[in-house]
Amino acid sequence: MKIKETFLFVVLTFLLTGCGYRIGFTGHPQISSLAVAPVVNETLLFNAAGNLRASLCERIVTDGTYKLLNESKADCIIHARVVEALFSEVSWDTDDDDLDEFLPDYYRVNVKVQYSVILPGRVKPLIGPATVTGTAMFDHVIDLENARRNGVKQALWDASKKIVDACTEAW
Repeated sequence: MKIKETFLFVVLTFLLTGCGYRIGFTGHPQISSLAVAPVVNETLLFNAAGNLRASLCERIVTDGTYKLLNESKADCIIHARVVEALFSEVSWDTDDDDLDEFLPDYYRVNVKVQYSVILPGRVKPLIGPATVTGTAMFDHVIDLENARRNGVKQALWDASKKIVDACTEAW
């Protein structure tokens, strides 16, 4: 009998003293699906448009708030443009042969993405135009160009998370 009373007390305590967190669907109640329009790449980054579009689609599916549909069937469409990429050195290391020469060995990439979320048939966007910045760090292992490409993919992944979060939580 004591176990049942303790269990009932614990359940009632959790139900009555909630912290105000919302569990479950956090999206707009009138929207059930999103689409991602073809992304425009205004930089010299290799395949940035394809990487951002793939990241956005994956984030929508992973988030689970909305269904991912094509543009003709979706309630809202995300339009995005990759507008800027800035690379900078973060740390330097000495060459083993020459202790006076410092070479960069760790880099940061910041990718700026402009986006808007549009309801089909309406002129005014639901969200935007807005800008997010995705950031990633990468190191110079052997091939700097492949490291840069992977860093850009990670930065676009970060930007896509911010865009999908804005769609699902900023109503």
